[in-house]
Amino acid sequence: MCTLEQRGNLFFLTLTGDDEHRFGPTFMESIRSALAQVKSQATPGSALITTAHGKFFSNGLDLAWAQAAGTPSFRDRLSHLLDCFKPIVADLLSLPMPTIAAVSGHAAAAGFLLAISHDYVLMKKERCVLYMSELDIGLTFPDYFMAMLKSKISDPAARRDVMLGAKKVKAEEAVRMGIVESAHDSAESTVEAARRLAEQLTGRKWHGEVYAEIRKAIHSEACGLLGLTHRALVAPRL
Repeated sequence: MCTLEQRGNLFFLTLTGDDEHRFGPTFMESIRSALAQVKSQATPGSALITTAHGKFFSNGLDLAWAQAAGTPSFRDRLSHLLDCFKPIVADLLSLPMPTIAAVSGHAAAAGFLLAISHDYVLMKKERCVLYMSELDIGLTFPDYFMAMLKSKISDPAARRDVMLGAKKVKAEEAVRMGIVESAHDSAESTVEAARRLAEQLTGRKWHGEVYAEIRKAIHSEACGLLGLTHRALVAPRL
């Protein structure tokens, strides 16, 4: 499951346990509940840091749950998982504060997408890869996955390697590709760097709704597919 802790203006969302943090219906409900709590308690100068315990940040959707129903129902259950994951991405893109993913374990498929749905991604150097596994396991990308990947990975060669090469990308290469902000030596130093970055950002005390609307405009294609609308907002600070 997950836990939510508030330390001053910073919210820490942690995917707990030593499993693969695969997204099943109950797990996704708990993440959405935590994000709703963050949104309800947001103030100017808030920020979210998402991290995870163990070897995995997240290994993607709970395909074992989808397969447990048998072959005829696998497609329906997979569609259900994708439909449940979609609002998590929407919640992050509409959250009224800066968001940082501190990736200290492998992030694959939907786990990769969870990471890049944050404004900043910081990553541990060792035993930690970003991996879009869909090609290797025989699945296409949902439209909102594709839109987010195009929005977040601007270099065509990097996007090709990630999506058409199923490349397992380590932290320092992810920095060169422009996917990750910085690479760090340990899980602890990754989270600490995320905390320092969050404190720099929260010191600006931006208006959360203005921040969220600008983010939605940046990722307009993805937001359209996620059912998010962009609105003009004026909150002068002069």
